[in-house]
Amino acid sequence: MMTYLDSAATTMQKPATVERAMAYALTHMASPGRGGHVPALLAADTAFACREAAAELFHMDDPANVVFTQNATHALNLAIKSVVKPGDTVVVSGYEHNAVTRPLTALGCQIRVARSPLFEPQVILAQFDRLITEDVACVICTYVSNVFGYILPVEEIADLCRRRGVPFILDASQGAGALPVHMDRLGCAYVGMPGHKGLYGPQGTGLLLCGEGQESTTLLEGGTGSLSARQEMPDFLPDRLEAGTHNVPGIAGLLEGLRFIRRKGEGTVLRHEQALTTLAAEKLSAIPGVTVYAAPDPALQAGVLSFTVERMDCETVGAKLGEEGIAVRAGLHCAPYAHESAGTLKTGTVRVSFSAFNRKKDVERLVQVVGRLAVQTEK
Repeated sequence: MMTYLDSAATTMQKPATVERAMAYALTHMASPGRGGHVPALLAADTAFACREAAAELFHMDDPANVVFTQNATHALNLAIKSVVKPGDTVVVSGYEHNAVTRPLTALGCQIRVARSPLFEPQVILAQFDRLITEDVACVICTYVSNVFGYILPVEEIADLCRRRGVPFILDASQGAGALPVHMDRLGCAYVGMPGHKGLYGPQGTGLLLCGEGQESTTLLEGGTGSLSARQEMPDFLPDRLEAGTHNVPGIAGLLEGLRFIRRKGEGTVLRHEQALTTLAAEKLSAIPGVTVYAAPDPALQAGVLSFTVERMDCETVGAKLGEEGIAVRAGLHCAPYAHESAGTLKTGTVRVSFSAFNRKKDVERLVQVVGRLAVQTEK
């Protein structure tokens, strides 16, 4: 049996209700807004229920401001291209994913990076404070580093932006489902997230949470099932940003993932993942030749942990763990800024990441195999 420790990429273990909901949607639902018959109406009800569940979980007043996307990258591109113009100055953290930095580069933006060492929130806050000046068009920050599990002080950063009148975009890819996302408290312009990670939905789903009054820019234009006589896209959400047929089975599965999180409770999931991360950090650190990137205060780290093995490149470690039936990710994890901040750009790291379905036995199995690999490198 596989020991799955790659939930920062995709939570492969899902609640059973997710699979059942998707199978039901495939055989009973059509497309929302594309007919008055029962299958279309059932699809519309499911889509609205999913918006309502997301609005409730993320503390939003209007479910219409919940937009379905293909993934977090899609959501972040919509957010960035709605707020940022070509050549604008944008401030980001030193832990951003390429889903943020590549769209900014494509727009020719002047990117200011709030660089700081790992697990030092006061330092990164001071950097944001210094870099957010009058010429800044937008601030973008990840909630949790997808490489190191570092929980960034996003509420304080959001407060800085609010006081200076600068739009704030939050990448909640590694935070949503485990950490609280309060749209009413954060005052974000947009929050982007995938459905297939901490929300336990299927791949090919994502959410864009839109702040009140945001003027959103389309990436795609086409049919919405509304205002069909007009050749311009509707000017209201969610229709403006949802051109084309919806991924109804995906939305049905995502709805059940959101319900799973509500039943478990965000705090419960986070505490479970942090307990496993702390255990793994302690045991891996005890192996000679293994370097672990763990927070001195466990409260600063979510369910993601990186390590390296001396005299063995991380891709080799990842491959050997895979041969033993342990699924991890190795390399740069699409986040070169994070590796620059931590000093691991040349080496990369081996990343393990936990979900609500992992147990202590998974940590024990990982430590056993890593220990054996570390001994082999000494010979």
